[in-house]
Amino acid sequence: MAQAVVPAMQCQMGALGKPSVRARPAAATAGGRVWGVRRTARGTAGFKVLALGPETTGVVQRMDQLLNMDTTPFTDKIIAEYIWVGGSGIDIRSKSRTISKPVEDPSELPKWNYDGSSTGQAPGEDSEVILYPQAIFKDPFRGGNNIIVVCDTYTPQGEPIPTNKRHRAAQIFSDPKVSSQVPWFGIEQEYTLMQRDVNWPLGWPVGGYPGPQGPYYCAVGSDKSFGRDISDAHYKACLYAGIEISGTNGEVMPGQWEYQVGPSVGIDAGDHIWASRYLLERITEQAGVVLTLDPKPIQGDWNGAGCHTNYSTKAMREDGGFEVIKKAILNLSLRHDLHISEYGEGNERRLTGLHETASISDFSWGVANRGCSIRVGRDTEAKGKGYLEDRRPASNMDPYTVTALLAETTILWEPTLEAEALAAKKLAMNV
Repeated sequence: MAQAVVPAMQCQMGALGKPSVRARPAAATAGGRVWGVRRTARGTAGFKVLALGPETTGVVQRMDQLLNMDTTPFTDKIIAEYIWVGGSGIDIRSKSRTISKPVEDPSELPKWNYDGSSTGQAPGEDSEVILYPQAIFKDPFRGGNNIIVVCDTYTPQGEPIPTNKRHRAAQIFSDPKVSSQVPWFGIEQEYTLMQRDVNWPLGWPVGGYPGPQGPYYCAVGSDKSFGRDISDAHYKACLYAGIEISGTNGEVMPGQWEYQVGPSVGIDAGDHIWASRYLLERITEQAGVVLTLDPKPIQGDWNGAGCHTNYSTKAMREDGGFEVIKKAILNLSLRHDLHISEYGEGNERRLTGLHETASISDFSWGVANRGCSIRVGRDTEAKGKGYLEDRRPASNMDPYTVTALLAETTILWEPTLEAEALAAKKLAMNV
């Protein structure tokens, strides 16, 4: 079979303005064959061009036409992709259903169910789990009026199942004390792209290592940046969907990327992160690359992956807010162990005190210090108001849990005066 190497992924835009990384046929050769593109195990770093016969090419073209078809002129019906968190607490599941007409609010959508015994969320003898639609996003893959529906999960009796972290978060954010503070969140989601068949980072030599960290952060160039097309496709897909994505960049470890979502208010932060993760899973699926949210995918002198969470309340953003921020940091220090227990699996491999992290066993804070548990920016210090950054959450954290816990600890929970005084002394903080 004839082969050649194509240096970069051709990430075309479909008829609906949606990202597409499917094979795209080129002109036929004199021998009646067409050159098609197929991904190699190296992900975006390399492709093979394969000689395809005219029959195969015709199938690819017809499939592409159907996938890009806009059904709006022919029917009022839409496709709703219901998505939810699976049994591991980090995997995303989804299935599709037809809705009779376009909708604008989750309340217009029916509840649905699925087999929880196949997702690790229910026993086989009582396997039905009910999906409650909670948030709607435009579908960048199907386009038109089609939608993605973020759902949470309940028993048939209406009780939230253990992996439903949204239910508790919604209760906290609906508390008048919390809602009156209009909590803002800006979440920095880091992730690593892996070569599918070898479980090794994208752009790395199989079984080997690239040069030391330093040239890769926010880098440009084929020898330093691996997976940019995936990052860009995801960025545009999020904007299309209505996700509050605010930026993206290459990270310190090669093959690792970050995107930021926010500012989002209250429960929206969790909805938008889960929807953005779903889009990223779908795009990497199309690209033949594996997405991992492992907080330390490669051991050794390599940065891990976190989900730094920037947070502020109305009082923090107003004049005198720096004092409110310091009081919040005191509260966070007193509940450090609780937060760590809810901040992601495997975080002990990341929070070592090295690679821009604080030790998992110690709480610390500082201005402009990325080696602390909580960082306060120079701008916040100078203005006397602003926000704090919790640098402890791992990349695989549940955003509902983290955002709700931050609000609970800093707004609803009150330590004793004695505990607060001891914490202030330990942190050398005047409040």
